[in-house]
Amino acid sequence: MNYLSVENIAKAYGARKLFEGVSFGLAEGEKAALVARNGSGKTTLLRLLAGIEAPDTGRVTFRKGIRVEFLSQEPDLDPERSIIESVLAAENPMSKALIQYEEALENMEDTEAYQRAFDAMDRLKAWDFEGQVRTVLGKLGLHQVKQKIKSLSGGQKKRVALAKILISSPDLLILDEPTNHLDLDMIEWLETFLSQKSITLLMVTHDRYFLESVCDTILELEDAKLYRHPGNYSKFLERKAERQEVEATNVDKARNLMRKELEWIRRQPKARGTKSKARIDAFDDIKKEATKDLREDQLQLNIKMTRLGSKILEVHKLKKSYVDKQLIENFNYVFKKGEKIGIAGANGSGKSTLLRMLTGLEEPSGGKIIIGETVQFGFYTQTGLELKEDKRVIDVVKDIAEYIPREGKGGDLSATQLLDRFLFDGDKQYTYVSKLSGGERRRLFLCTVLMANPNFLILDEPTNDLDILTLNVLEDFLMQFPGCVLVVTHDRYFMDKICDHLFAFEGEGQIKDFPGNYSEYRVAQVEEAAQRKLRNESMVKTKAKAVEKPKEKTKLTYAERLEFEALEAEIEDLETRRETLASQLEAAATDADKIMELSSQLEAIQSELEEKEMRWLELSEYAE
Repeated sequence: MNYLSVENIAKAYGARKLFEGVSFGLAEGEKAALVARNGSGKTTLLRLLAGIEAPDTGRVTFRKGIRVEFLSQEPDLDPERSIIESVLAAENPMSKALIQYEEALENMEDTEAYQRAFDAMDRLKAWDFEGQVRTVLGKLGLHQVKQKIKSLSGGQKKRVALAKILISSPDLLILDEPTNHLDLDMIEWLETFLSQKSITLLMVTHDRYFLESVCDTILELEDAKLYRHPGNYSKFLERKAERQEVEATNVDKARNLMRKELEWIRRQPKARGTKSKARIDAFDDIKKEATKDLREDQLQLNIKMTRLGSKILEVHKLKKSYVDKQLIENFNYVFKKGEKIGIAGANGSGKSTLLRMLTGLEEPSGGKIIIGETVQFGFYTQTGLELKEDKRVIDVVKDIAEYIPREGKGGDLSATQLLDRFLFDGDKQYTYVSKLSGGERRRLFLCTVLMANPNFLILDEPTNDLDILTLNVLEDFLMQFPGCVLVVTHDRYFMDKICDHLFAFEGEGQIKDFPGNYSEYRVAQVEEAAQRKLRNESMVKTKAKAVEKPKEKTKLTYAERLEFEALEAEIEDLETRRETLASQLEAAATDADKIMELSSQLEAIQSELEEKEMRWLELSEYAE
């Protein structure tokens, strides 16, 4: 059953053509993602589908009777409403009943109002709906449901809008960058939620794990045309490579034909007949195909980094707290050359605060930060995107430097050459900042950060609004970057590809230095939680047995007493060995074989330790 039909639509702004002849459909239960370069018209296409803008030609048709909801990058919410009022703004009886019930809970002395609200919930069978609302709000970190929209940050507003759409359960979801402003736990939950078979989805996202695990169709917008790729992100990469190979063959054929046609057209007299004109028109088509550039633009940067000394950055007993919250407590770390560290944690846990303290933009509550004399930070921040709207792209870069040094031969790199490598080619360099898309602005700002020739990059959410091509080339650059990299990002794919290890903000001011990437950290978390659960269950069973069964003896035998005393020493020894192995594992962060060996030893010791602890508990019941 087709939910959406798009027929031959086109859109242009003046001389700038975004797309033309675009046609596709979306079936019930299908989950499609739209991918394209920044500035290609992804958001515009979604706005056309949502009816906010009209196409220049063509038409968009939805199946009669279905409900469609659109999540924009800048949602329009009533600032005077509360969070709970906003997410339940849909005109349906259950939403109204739930709002009345929430109000009654706050005014329990009015027993009649409470009873009416309770009866309405019962009559409409709205209790499951209430549970769904609380789950969605909780998973998206929206706990203060009475808070007014006008007091929220931009990221919180985006989450409110997302919650509203998910709770309203439309037939078709159209989402523009739904993972922006979500922390990693929220993204993983949303991934699971949207994977439900009953959901029909069209979204723009650059989260490649999302594309891999949720989507069954990829729609690629390139050179004003739309290509449909059945399958997930992996299948899309395979099919795109196949298409480019075919196109390359066609271009070779066209170039050969073009050479022959060029010889013919040069031989013709100025006055040409009808047949000759038709051939000239055909030549123009051949020329267009033959001169097509099939090369993927690449962000090839061989900038010469400022020398980094042996002393880089040291953090000793670092603390940061506010009146009601402890963000960082006794954090210690000494940075080493070439380290690439990711930072993971919930929104509001202190990730960006740590970056600001390291760069001197914010004072710690305690501890010391020692910066080496040769360290030159390049700080990419969310608040740093304050580019002057009336400036041209080339002037923005030239304001920082006309040239930057480059490794090897070939001389310095000019501002024009650098911009070209950052995918700002030709006329794009003379475009005003006011005309750039969000992703193009971020790419330009990243260019200005690197133009200062840093040797320690600190990146706060650099992946927001960047297209997949830019993400790929940025990743390649960072992997080759010889200096230090410290990055906060919600892009799990990016973090897995770039980072050697993580600073994991685990709450209550605790930061764990984990020797591995984000996916490995999540696996370790799951295993640790499973072990805790087993230990707790074992403790409960042991205590239950002690309560249920009367003690058949009142004291230990001589042999059991010797065993009991020996167990105390053995447990202490095992705990010491466990700590030693953990330290060795941390030190072996770059040696994969060593990590596997030490992990195996650590697992065996943990298992033996748990066994002996249980035996000690059993014997302790009878020890005097």
